[in-house]
Amino acid sequence: MTTERAHKANEIISYTRQLLTSGGYRSFSFADISEKVNIRKASIYHHFTSKAELVSTVVAQYREEAQAGMQMLNRKINDPVAELQAYADYWSTCIRDGSSPFCICAMLAAELPTLPPEVAAEVSGHFTDLSRWLTALLSRGENKNVFKLRGTPSAEANLLMATVHGAMLAARAFDDVEIFQQIVQPSINNIILTA
Repeated sequence: MTTERAHKANEIISYTRQLLTSGGYRSFSFADISEKVNIRKASIYHHFTSKAELVSTVVAQYREEAQAGMQMLNRKINDPVAELQAYADYWSTCIRDGSSPFCICAMLAAELPTLPPEVAAEVSGHFTDLSRWLTALLSRGENKNVFKLRGTPSAEANLLMATVHGAMLAARAFDDVEIFQQIVQPSINNIILTA
């Protein structure tokens, strides 16, 4: 559930999200944020008592947005093939236009062993949410005879999730937005039953 926040707190959250996307947890400090959002470093503590609280808040908000997006796909599209394609297309668009070129939870997962517990819990929670949604989606598609899975829906969901996040990493590593689709689309095509 999203809570009402002061305008400056929302600015802090927004900029922190950008920093997390580009470099992860250890890539910035409150000093970096204070310069960008024009607030004294000490004043950030008025909104967030620690970096861990701030990042945990950002990831919790990210999870809420992701859950809302998954629910919206189910409600508005209600077609497993189209939903899966919309999920991949969402990330393709985000990478292409630079609006969200990398999943912050994927970025933070690399740092999971050293993250504060409250941040680690939110990151792990995001992957659990996504895995459950993909599992349910693949299971629905299998039941409707539009997907042919090689393994269990859960195993296929985790494979697909790893493929999407790995494709993000490859697109970043090669500085080539097209690589994302070149990796993800064949994985999707491999499970779709053709008429």
